[in-house]
Amino acid sequence: MRPGFDESPLNPVPAVVWALVLPMIACEAVFGLAQVGLLGGGAPGAGLAMRQIAVERTAFIPEMVLQLIQMRAFIIDQSWRILTYSFVHLSIMHALFVIVFALALGNLLATQFRAWAVIVLFLGSAIGGALVYTLFVGLLPQFRFQPLIGGYPAVYGFVGAFTFLLWTRLGQENANRLRAFTLIGMLLAFQLVFAILFQSGNTTWIAEVAGFATGFLLSFVLIPGGIGRVIRQIRQR
Repeated sequence: MRPGFDESPLNPVPAVVWALVLPMIACEAVFGLAQVGLLGGGAPGAGLAMRQIAVERTAFIPEMVLQLIQMRAFIIDQSWRILTYSFVHLSIMHALFVIVFALALGNLLATQFRAWAVIVLFLGSAIGGALVYTLFVGLLPQFRFQPLIGGYPAVYGFVGAFTFLLWTRLGQENANRLRAFTLIGMLLAFQLVFAILFQSGNTTWIAEVAGFATGFLLSFVLIPGGIGRVIRQIRQR
């Protein structure tokens, strides 16, 4: 066999990326098995019931956070929602889009960021998106905000990190750096059209944009050598 012909046509996905998406895949597998009667006692609609219970137990509810802040209370078994909401989804299609984006972008980012940095990008963007979303809920009490569920804010953080890499490369080539934001612009435009047609009143896009911004900003320090570069720039000022 000629050299190279025995190689896989697809790049292997790094383990760190699989570690992020496998919980999502596992959840959908459980819901699917329950729906066909292999789990949940074979009851009709068991899969939908299990998904609903999982959503209720993992969704990030900003109003709850604001109430806890007002009460000056901290509940450990509720604090995990700021992370767990990224791994449970409203439908298999919802999960599929997130998983595909996470695998594709995570595979690219893993070549430029260390494994731990990829995890920080994903979870940090989920946290950043949820916190900014909570801020909007507190500032605009007259509007109705949905709970956060699904990995879009975290995946948009991956988009932010990918945009950072393009932005850096275009700067090195003395090209127009605004071109780096083409992807996020296309995604937001598509989402706007989708929201107008099918999701009237949806507000979770706020968390997704915040996730993008978080991923972009985190990349300055998470890129190899980034922390040292930031420290040097601070000292020069």
